[in-house]
Amino acid sequence: MPAVFALLQAARLPTADLISAQDLKVWLLEASDLLLGVIALERFGTDGLLRSLATASGSRRRGFGRELVARLEKDAQTDGIERLVLLTQTAEPFFRNLGYEVIDRRHVSEALRQSAEFRSLCPASAVCMSKAIHP
Repeated sequence: MPAVFALLQAARLPTADLISAQDLKVWLLEASDLLLGVIALERFGTDGLLRSLATASGSRRRGFGRELVARLEKDAQTDGIERLVLLTQTAEPFFRNLGYEVIDRRHVSEALRQSAEFRSLCPASAVCMSKAIHP
């Protein structure tokens, strides 16, 4: 986990609640014992909070971010999650290209709004995005 925390901190992503987050899954992309990327999903019923997508600085622009998101979406759908929600300050164009749409924060479930990311870790200026993934 130290390498995951270092990668997320280098990308200026929140890490304060990673250890305490309920129902959190983390995917790693590694090669030759090097951490190339990470992504996480926090489950709230049939909604999932996509969080912590980061790739190592030397591994950017190689499709690893897209690969991580595709894997998360596939596994989330298999696990019965119907909608993914995320907050971003810098990656809106990236997620738009993957089919995510900007939504008003008021349109996410109460459980999601009570997550640490919504309550305190991400600023109010962060863009809220969503994508339906049910079959």
